[in-house]
Amino acid sequence: MSEYEKAQEAARFIARRTKLRPRISLVLGSGLGAFAESLKDATIIPYKEIPHFPVSTAIGHAGRLVVGKCSGVAVAAMQGRAHYYEGYTIQQVVFPVRVLRVFGVKTLLLTNAAGGINRRMRQGGLMLITDHINLQGTNPLLGPNEERFGPRFPDMTEAYSKKLREIARRMARRQKLRLYEGVYAAVHGPSYETPAEIRALARLGADAVGMSTVPEVIAANHMGMRALGISCVTNMAAGLSKKKLSHDEVLETGERVGKQFSTFPAALIPELAKI
Repeated sequence: MSEYEKAQEAARFIARRTKLRPRISLVLGSGLGAFAESLKDATIIPYKEIPHFPVSTAIGHAGRLVVGKCSGVAVAAMQGRAHYYEGYTIQQVVFPVRVLRVFGVKTLLLTNAAGGINRRMRQGGLMLITDHINLQGTNPLLGPNEERFGPRFPDMTEAYSKKLREIARRMARRQKLRLYEGVYAAVHGPSYETPAEIRALARLGADAVGMSTVPEVIAANHMGMRALGISCVTNMAAGLSKKKLSHDEVLETGERVGKQFSTFPAALIPELAKI
């Protein structure tokens, strides 16, 4: 069975569980899953029930697809994701995004927990991703191209939709929310970076670093989806503070910010639904 056929099977399964047909989806990163709890008329589907779906093993990732309504707009929210460092293949990592596209989703809002490299950003701040640097050593489009998903050589000039970023800036101003902007560097982890690596990433132009999002954004662009990315700066990267890095700190900050963050996509989604 091809990846496309697997995605079709998974999408059909989801369609049987809910009458909603969302055009917008969110991927909620470490500690940021609270937004999904606010959806109305929600159908909750554990990943383990969806055919071929990778199951989240990282702490802070509930591993559930929640399909419901936000301000009357149908959305599909992924509470957690699969990471390359969990031992999944890069194809498995992006499989949920492919399923969402086959299911009918056209706009993808991705969130993640990231380490801050740019010293102007504060712990707990939100960063609108303007571009990325892929340092994971792989690409989800490697191998024979599946034309039913998209073209062999997709353009990545505007990996993060300019139009969606403009909407996000406008809504942040309206909510008086401080929204940093910058470049996200993706590494495969699971070890945190060394101070020397962080200095190197800063010289490359990275403002934040994490272990997710980029493969999903590549797959989304391949399939003609519009992508918007927001990082929660859950800690300052190695060498930028006196603290040793820990996942507990990431989760604590993510959960604290996540409760405040939930109001942002709630305001953003009705605007995204207009385009």
